[in-house]
Amino acid sequence: MNKFAKVMRILLLLAVLLAPVSTAKAQGPGGDVVLFGQNYTLEKGEELNGSLAVIGGNVSLEEASSVNGDLVVVGGNLKAQGSANGDVVVVGGNLTLSEEVDGDIVIVGGQAELTETAVVNGDIVMIGGQLDKDPKAEINGQIIHNAPLFNIPDVPDVPDLPDVPDVPDLPDLPDVPDVPDLPSPPDVPTAPPFAFRDNPFLDWLMVLINAVAVSLIGMLLSLFFQTQFERVGDAILKQPFLAGSFGLLVCVITPLALLIMVVTILLIPVALVVGLMIPLAWLFGVIAMGQEVGDRFTRAINQTWAPVLSTGFGTFMLMLLGGFFGMVPCIGWLVPFLIALVGMGGVAMTWFGTRLAPGAAAAPVEVPPAS
Repeated sequence: MNKFAKVMRILLLLAVLLAPVSTAKAQGPGGDVVLFGQNYTLEKGEELNGSLAVIGGNVSLEEASSVNGDLVVVGGNLKAQGSANGDVVVVGGNLTLSEEVDGDIVIVGGQAELTETAVVNGDIVMIGGQLDKDPKAEINGQIIHNAPLFNIPDVPDVPDLPDVPDVPDLPDLPDVPDVPDLPSPPDVPTAPPFAFRDNPFLDWLMVLINAVAVSLIGMLLSLFFQTQFERVGDAILKQPFLAGSFGLLVCVITPLALLIMVVTILLIPVALVVGLMIPLAWLFGVIAMGQEVGDRFTRAINQTWAPVLSTGFGTFMLMLLGGFFGMVPCIGWLVPFLIALVGMGGVAMTWFGTRLAPGAAAAPVEVPPAS
């Protein structure tokens, strides 16, 4: 198998595991494990019969443990004192291997350390990283540094062109008589240069229109997704830095995943769905933050508004302030960008409000009194 096919096969594994699936820890044999923003430890002597993917967390395989499947770590470190019976991919993190890997290893933007007891029954592909190998470590494949994604075929030799026959000399043309000088036209006054200037009133009007449009959409969606908006807003208020980190991770990983899906051609429909989910996640996150702004405003003035009205008012104020800050030169873009990151991160943490954020306690269930 050539090196390009091998790299693409492993990166396709990463793309499939990044597809929108439910995050849950498998309880039986043959179950895959996909975790976002959490660390994972396979205890000593335990065995996982399935693939393992951890995004935004670290993975530790203790001694005598084994993973019977592929192993993917994005944005975290992998410490493997146990064995892996499949391919291993680490993106944006470091790998420390002390046991056997029965497959290929791909490291993108990180370091790999192989101790004296490490055994790799496949190739090691390093893209933008370095390999630190103990002399006693065993590698039964090849070590590839900065593997090219495309093999450029050799250009065939161009055949020699035939000689061009000599062109006969053309006869001399007769002399053309001199043309008398024409009178110069009168000077035409030049128009003053047109100086284009931005119209600030038009910019303010566009900000106002955007704020009204998003607030109306928020009022409509709050009729159907009130509980989901509350979960997203609660996750953002309680863990704003974690939400921003999730939003940044979405912005970094999504273009790479879309590129891989488009290259494979077969995953183009999945790429279209993922590409559509990004603006929906931004809209969902902004409305959830707007709902929190509206609720806090009504409590501040000792009023009780309907959820639809408080959501619309809060979303309008959030979009209006974000748009006005965005008009500030040089640094104005930072405020809308941070709002977008935190909003999309809260949506990613709660999967569009369908579950509680990681680490959040479930709401207490009221038990009716016994009659």
